[in-house]
Amino acid sequence: MTTSQPDLSTFESLESAVRSYCRAWPTVFDRARGSRMYDENGRAYLDFFAGAGSLNYGHNNPVLKRALADYLERDGVTHGLDMATVAKRAFLRTFQELVLHPRGLPYKVMFPGPTGANAVEAALKLARKVTGRATVVSFTNAFHGMSLGALAVTGNAFKRAGAGVPLPHVTTMPFDHYLGGAAEDFSWFEKLLDDPGSGLDRPAAVIVETVQGEGGVNVARPAWLSTLAELCLRHGVLLIVDDIQMGCGRTGAFFSFEDAGIVPDIVTVSKSISGYGLPMSLCLFRSELDVWEPGEHNGTFRGNNPAFVTATAALRTYWTDATAMEKQTRAGGRLVEDALAAIAAEHPAEVKAYRGRGLVWGLEFHDRGRAARVSRRAFELGLLVETSGVHGEVVKLLPALTITADETQEGLRILARAVSETR
Repeated sequence: MTTSQPDLSTFESLESAVRSYCRAWPTVFDRARGSRMYDENGRAYLDFFAGAGSLNYGHNNPVLKRALADYLERDGVTHGLDMATVAKRAFLRTFQELVLHPRGLPYKVMFPGPTGANAVEAALKLARKVTGRATVVSFTNAFHGMSLGALAVTGNAFKRAGAGVPLPHVTTMPFDHYLGGAAEDFSWFEKLLDDPGSGLDRPAAVIVETVQGEGGVNVARPAWLSTLAELCLRHGVLLIVDDIQMGCGRTGAFFSFEDAGIVPDIVTVSKSISGYGLPMSLCLFRSELDVWEPGEHNGTFRGNNPAFVTATAALRTYWTDATAMEKQTRAGGRLVEDALAAIAAEHPAEVKAYRGRGLVWGLEFHDRGRAARVSRRAFELGLLVETSGVHGEVVKLLPALTITADETQEGLRILARAVSETR
């Protein structure tokens, strides 16, 4: 079958130069279903990107689509600010029943706006309001969003430079494995907290990702996370877990921090919480931290009722039996891990490491430009994978949790071929 070259002229002439994903995948997409996307010429691409983790249940999931279509057909409220609606009530009750209550999580639910960055901004603002302190501790290679507060706790120098203004009131500490075992975990941090001459203002909060997706798929050990939680508790510092990309089952359990046995003070959730790729985010926090005055933190797009509808359907469909969803994700993860191990064994001088949890994995190369070349070749072969890490040195795999074993194996074969065919 012959296909014409994609017509990207409209995007090149009218859209800002800031666009990025379309540069890595130079075609014009038209439709999508499950784990496949199709361009306007009808060519299929297996999707190991899943909307940067916002499509954990695949594209146009039929169960969620049916719920959304029924809601729209009956003229259900679409835009509701923070008004009480039937759709919001159904989501809140379902979230309490299937997520919070079974895990014994004592959280109030805040709808801070449509994006993950909105949730992070709300979390930082709340932590500062509750404690009366300004400083927040974040970690090397962290990524928390592109608005100024979220950017301040992000590590990537390129992203930070785009702010154009100072990004104050943040102290950076080493993430797990950052020092390669050269120093005891948290010894420096705890020394600074204990020493009144250290110059470190007592933080309002610590914000952390359990797996740094954009930072290079850096996986924190459960013991490291539990030690961090204990340190925060001892020193009266609030612990914020950013679960925007790694939550909603991405690592296996619904929340990525569950394996560490911790209960953060504040949790940010977005991306796949709506289940259908619709904008939605949550800021969850202990009930005693709910010190907001009515309207003190608001926004026009907090009440995306179609997102509440699909979120409720996703929870009812996939999390009524959480163990089944978790087993499926972990089984898929084992397929990916085995394939990456085989690639690493076949290319020992080129592959630096592979790592991940659940269905988020990274393949790191010694040659920092190799990941981009692999991603480009994978696209030519019909697979969508992105790169991550501060130098773009990691091929990042983020397939839908609902991907079949056959689709997973197919994508992994394409990835192995892409590695073999690039230098």
